Amino acid sequence: MARTRSLAWAQLKIGIVGVAAIALAITLILAVGGQGGFSWERYALKTKFTDIKGLKSGAVVRVAGVDVGKVTEIGFVGAEVEITLEVNEAHQSRITDQSRASIGSLSLLGEPIIDVSPASAGTPLKDGDFIQSGRTPGAIADVAAGATATLEEASGLIKEIRGGKGTVGKLFTDEQMYKELNEFVGSAQAVATGLQQGRGSLGMLIKDPAAYRQANLALTNLQDMTRRINAGEGSLGRLLKDDALARSMTSAGASADRILGGLQRGEGTAGKLLTDEALWKRFNSLSDRIDKVVATLETSNGTAGRLLHDKALYENMNGTANELKQLIADIRKDPKKYLNVRVSIF
Repeated sequence: MARTRSLAWAQLKIGIVGVAAIALAITLILAVGGQGGFSWERYALKTKFTDIKGLKSGAVVRVAGVDVGKVTEIGFVGAEVEITLEVNEAHQSRITDQSRASIGSLSLLGEPIIDVSPASAGTPLKDGDFIQSGRTPGAIADVAAGATATLEEASGLIKEIRGGKGTVGKLFTDEQMYKELNEFVGSAQAVATGLQQGRGSLGMLIKDPAAYRQANLALTNLQDMTRRINAGEGSLGRLLKDDALARSMTSAGASADRILGGLQRGEGTAGKLLTDEALWKRFNSLSDRIDKVVATLETSNGTAGRLLHDKALYENMNGTANELKQLIADIRKDPKKYLNVRVSIF
């Protein structure tokens, strides 16, 4: 009887231990709930979305991709859906009023979760505070909307091309443009064939070694000239490199500026001639008189005009001058012949 009572007690102890172990395991699973910690280690935050995309209670809450809690409650508040999150207090400093909550997914087509962006600035949120919601970049809906917009633009572009709008549309629909493009391609082919056969200057440059050597020599000479100029050799090199020459040219330019300034101000004879109207009129009058004198000489009027045009008068004057010269020469040779002075005394 005692043996039976001892066996029953042992079985009872085993059952109690097993039940306690199962209860402890269930408690741990429910308390931890995916890195959320025990219930006394968590605090609640709330957020709102217009569309939770199938999010369910118990969904994972992540901060920068790390599991930190879970969704505990979902309910409508007006036209929006309010979500309650329980987050481990160890991450409270990373969730501030600068953080944003968005709906993500465990994988590309996985179940939705809550993603919270960490923030190093701002005030950490306390139990019961609201965290602002944001739209998740690159969501499937955004991708689909972008793809739809792209397809619509492509369809519009195809319609414009079919309607002959734009260069591509005209290329597809305008027969004349097609012919011109075809002629252009034919001309380009002819030019390429001519180059390959060595016709023309460029073709000779490609095919003729002598032309290539001459071009290479010209480039070499150009490089040598450039080197000499950079080294300050020759007139152009000195002009670029010689500071004294540059200063001299600058001084010459300044002097020219001063001269031009003086002329504009009417300084000197040239300046007065440019600016003094009375002096200009006198020069103009003198020019008119000279023109009249020249015209008189050309028309044989007056002694000078007849002297220029009357050959007989010119020859007479020339003969008289020659005879006078001969007389002077004879007097110098024999003065007594022409100078005979007699003195009489009464």
